[in-house]
Amino acid sequence: MPDGEERVIAPSEIEDERVFEVTLRPQCISDFVGQEQLIDNLKIFIEAAKQRDEALEHLLLYGPPGLGKTTLATIVANELGSNIRITSGPAIEKTGDLASILTNLQERDVLFIDEIHRLNRVVEEMLYSAMEDNVLDIIIGKGPAARTLRLDIPKITIVGATTRIGLLSSPMRDRFGAIHRLNFYTEAELEKIVTRSAKILNVPIDNDAVHEIAKRSRGTARIANRILKRVRDFAQVQNKGVVNLRIAEVALEKLGIDAKGLDDIDRRLLLKLIRNFQGKPVGLGTLAAIIAEDEGTVEDVIEPFLLQLGFLNRTAKGRVAMPAAYAHLGIAVPENFST
Repeated sequence: MPDGEERVIAPSEIEDERVFEVTLRPQCISDFVGQEQLIDNLKIFIEAAKQRDEALEHLLLYGPPGLGKTTLATIVANELGSNIRITSGPAIEKTGDLASILTNLQERDVLFIDEIHRLNRVVEEMLYSAMEDNVLDIIIGKGPAARTLRLDIPKITIVGATTRIGLLSSPMRDRFGAIHRLNFYTEAELEKIVTRSAKILNVPIDNDAVHEIAKRSRGTARIANRILKRVRDFAQVQNKGVVNLRIAEVALEKLGIDAKGLDDIDRRLLLKLIRNFQGKPVGLGTLAAIIAEDEGTVEDVIEPFLLQLGFLNRTAKGRVAMPAAYAHLGIAVPENFST
């Protein structure tokens, strides 16, 4: 992969594709595909809140990136007939930033905070009273002259999203009325997502191509839509805009995405484990240095899908490539292999 080029199968949002994603994002709960248990519960929670004429209780969504946390927050607001304000933990740097956001919301609006685990600790503590008592305690002045000003704020719904719920403090978790994990999508669910997106984009596509794209999308809706966008480009230039299996396979091969959804970085990680260490456990820091990625990227972005496939195992001693990875790469498993 050329330096500076974004991974097509990166589950995180790419800045240039925000408008594209918004275009394909479902706007109502009936259009959302997958996450059935979560959707069923949300329908009940939303309807109950509407019948009581109350704000929906605070909601925390967690799981890998690209599964629809922002989309669900938008859907919640739409179903409630409320406005939504979208921000992120790192963007709220000071208590004044939080106060400005909260005091500009209306009754029963939705505030979506992405990467909520990255909130400044002082800001987080200020948010507690807002979530529990609908008030803001603001300290004015410094030293002996300092005093506390209490401001009433509207009753709102805060939807928090995080990819690393373990980094969220217990007091923050306890203030959410409902906590839900988003899971990877099945191939059948991804096929529905690709079919819906192709219809919105007015892209002719056959069922075999839909299946092929879904199969290589790593269980992630965002990746499925991104691959469809790239495949559409190949179809436009090479097949009069029609996406069939041949065009899909050509495009995916050019993009370096194999039949299991692995790209060059995934394969390089597995090959380093197999060839450099002969199946022995490797520490996270060593592995990240060898493939020239930071530890957070390896742990949060690259490894989860490899673990799901059974290609990788995290042991007490380090990372180990599993027999399924050897088979996928066409390499014989060592006779002395053990985990």
